[in-house]
Amino acid sequence: MKAIPNVDFSPQIQEPRASSSILIVDDDERVRAVYRQLLSAEGRDIEECGSGVEALRRLDRRDVDVVILDINLPDIDGLEVMEWMVHKHVPTAVVVFSGDESIDSAIRALRHGAFEFIRKHGNPQELVDTVERVLRRRRLEREHALMTVRLEQSERLHRFLVEQSPDIIYTLDRDGNFIFVNGRVEALLGYARDELLGKHYSLIVHPDDLEHARFAFNERRIGDRASTNVEIRMQTKTQGVRHFENRTIVTILSSQGIYAATEGPATQHFMGTAGVARDITDRKKAEETIAFQAFHDLLTGLPNRILFKDRLGVALTQAKRKSKRLGVMFIDIDRFKLVNDTYGHHEGDELLKCFAQRARACLRSGDTLARQGGDEFTVLLPDLSSGDDAAVIADKMLAELKQPFRIAGLDFFTTASVGISLFPDDGDSPEILLRNADIAMYQIKGRGKNGYLKFTPEMISGHSLRMTLESDLRLALEAGDQFELYYQPQVSHQQGRTIGMEALIRWHHPRHGLMAPDAFIPLAEETGMIVELGDWVLEHALSQLAEWRGKGFTGLQLAINLSPKEFDRADLPERLMQRLDAHAVPADVLDIEITENLLMKDAEKNINMVQQLRNSGLRVSIDDFGTRYSSLNYLRRFPINSIKIDQSFVRDLNPNSNSSTSIIHAISCIARTFGLRILAEGVETEAQRQLLSGLACDDMQGFLFSRPLPAAEFEAFLTASAFPSRPQAAAD
Repeated sequence: MKAIPNVDFSPQIQEPRASSSILIVDDDERVRAVYRQLLSAEGRDIEECGSGVEALRRLDRRDVDVVILDINLPDIDGLEVMEWMVHKHVPTAVVVFSGDESIDSAIRALRHGAFEFIRKHGNPQELVDTVERVLRRRRLEREHALMTVRLEQSERLHRFLVEQSPDIIYTLDRDGNFIFVNGRVEALLGYARDELLGKHYSLIVHPDDLEHARFAFNERRIGDRASTNVEIRMQTKTQGVRHFENRTIVTILSSQGIYAATEGPATQHFMGTAGVARDITDRKKAEETIAFQAFHDLLTGLPNRILFKDRLGVALTQAKRKSKRLGVMFIDIDRFKLVNDTYGHHEGDELLKCFAQRARACLRSGDTLARQGGDEFTVLLPDLSSGDDAAVIADKMLAELKQPFRIAGLDFFTTASVGISLFPDDGDSPEILLRNADIAMYQIKGRGKNGYLKFTPEMISGHSLRMTLESDLRLALEAGDQFELYYQPQVSHQQGRTIGMEALIRWHHPRHGLMAPDAFIPLAEETGMIVELGDWVLEHALSQLAEWRGKGFTGLQLAINLSPKEFDRADLPERLMQRLDAHAVPADVLDIEITENLLMKDAEKNINMVQQLRNSGLRVSIDDFGTRYSSLNYLRRFPINSIKIDQSFVRDLNPNSNSSTSIIHAISCIARTFGLRILAEGVETEAQRQLLSGLACDDMQGFLFSRPLPAAEFEAFLTASAFPSRPQAAAD
């Protein structure tokens, strides 16, 4: 920041005093009394001195306006007093009032600087009038001196403001040549002021703006009609371009001298133009940045949905006018959430930027790639010859994705799901084309991803079904009577008994019949209804468990899946304990199952939450263990009780292949190292059971023992199956 010089703009003279000071110097007291009486008036301060020495002491204070001085004094005469005043530069007017009648005395007094010489024996009114004239002249002198100082101060102030101004202040003659420019021009444009004086203004104006600048730099108008806020590019001494807001100002004629009167005030002569040029380069950059941010995605630099929709609207108008075809693609990156959950958002952002670069390279120069948000992108394909052209571009993109991305130092392979809609086949507005391309994209995702589909009208019915299902799910949660819990046994084969069960929800849909969780749980997760659905499961499962415990089945563990969204609520432990207390169920019989994704998503917060659950006496298990990329460090830090081996590993077990058992063997070793219970899911054959038993995994769950059963059938299983919940002796 540039420091402002220490410049003193305060006036160097005092304001005129309200009263006038008169000093009477005479050795005759009676004469002084008469003088006082003659000169007394409002606003006058009158003092007296009887000797010259006394007068010198008083005059040395320099605040006396006029002194009435007698020449013949007892110690020093009046002429000596006046000589002293001249030598000391005392600014007091002297009126000599003497009884000496000689002309020589008068001449000597006047030569010594007396304002007037008056004889004592003359008319007293002459003294009064003389003093009045002297005081009037003194007032005028003071006012003139003050005005001079103020003008000098004003000039210094204005000169300072002009030179310290952050703007270029200039004056041109009538030919457009500089006759004045302040020093700011050197800092902004690199020209010394001497280099510009006498030069034409076009020297500092960008050539492309000369015609535009001509009106501002040759402005003749004044007042409100003068040019203001004219944006002109100025070039520096090295020909670099700076953006300026050039406010050309014609100032007040009499004070600025732009016009000169030649034959009276009605006739004026144009002298030149004065103006101010303000540097707004930073402001222009900020405006451009704001404009870019408003219509572009900051991460990838691509157009955002607002700009894309605008371009799509323009392209549609042109396509309708020229009877051309147009395509819209909706792209979603497959498995993108896995990158975010595994490696963090930074690596996810890098994947998005790399994908944007590759996708853009597959398009034509007139195509538009935009980011809609998250891992979703859209493409505008104008001027298509046929609908197959969009498919060719989609194939090119999918082929490009076969090359791996470098994520966290590793090769990561990903694919994309692409939906395509065409104009005029699939819609004639931006909204409809985007919606239909989106629907087609979801269709290809449902078919296994990694491909593209062109929209067909039949897809709308499936999309409408999803919307209807969402509405039906909300109504079902409000009613609460369309859901039912099924229970799948968890058995210990070595002990030959049922040690617990997993509660699984079913939906008795009024039109579609019994629906398994896979048909509506993802929808509940996406819409946020999963928390309310989890509350329903917890309430009814604990109520059923309390009933079974009342019948003597006290050795059962109840496993319930909790959505990761539940862990976003700080009151989770409190809510669980309230439900347990309400049904008089001990905390250690409830087994909360969480997914591996939770280990990596905001790990510190979730570790704390799991610790609170464990401190409350609850048991915590990791469901589908081994299907993600969780860190063993997370496994060590999370205070869990058990892990469940995912059924995909169990399904691959083969007694003739050691590799099929290696993963489960490794998981079993990890569990023993951390002191965790291990349970295998999806056990369907006796061969799988035997292999698991040989791998020290005795707790199992699967169709080999039982499918998920309604409550009544599960209760029968507890007593009549090969795996009762209690030893037979206890049952008797």
